[in-house]
Amino acid sequence: MSVKSVILYVDDEHINLLLFGRLMSKHFEVLTAASAMEGLQMLDENPEVKVVITDLRMPKMDGLEFIKEAKKKFDDRPYIILSGFEKSDAVKDAIRQGLVEEYIQKPYSSEVVADRIKETIST
Repeated sequence: MSVKSVILYVDDEHINLLLFGRLMSKHFEVLTAASAMEGLQMLDENPEVKVVITDLRMPKMDGLEFIKEAKKKFDDRPYIILSGFEKSDAVKDAIRQGLVEEYIQKPYSSEVVADRIKETIST
C-alpha cells in the first residue's frame, strides 16, 4: 500500500474545509486550517506537507498574504489558490512571479483538482 501525500487546505469557511477534505481524502492525506494563521501553524507542525492550497478571500490575512508569509519559511512547497472569485491582476502577477503555482476557480471538479495536485507533487 502506498503512502498518501500530505496536503494542506486553508479556507475560512468550515463547509469548504469539510467538502474539500472529503473529496480529496481518497487521493491525499488532507490537513485543514480555518485561517491563514492556523495554516502557518499547521505548516510549522507538519513538515511533510507537499502542497498548500488556499482560498483567496479570508479575513485578517488573505490568501496571497498567507502565501507570502508562508514562503518566508516554507519556500520549497508549491502553493495553489482555490477561489470562487475571478483571477485578479494580483493573482496573475503572483503566478508570473512564481509565488503561486496555479489558480483554480470554484466550483471545481474534484478529479481535476486531484490531478493538478498530483502533477504539482510530481514536478
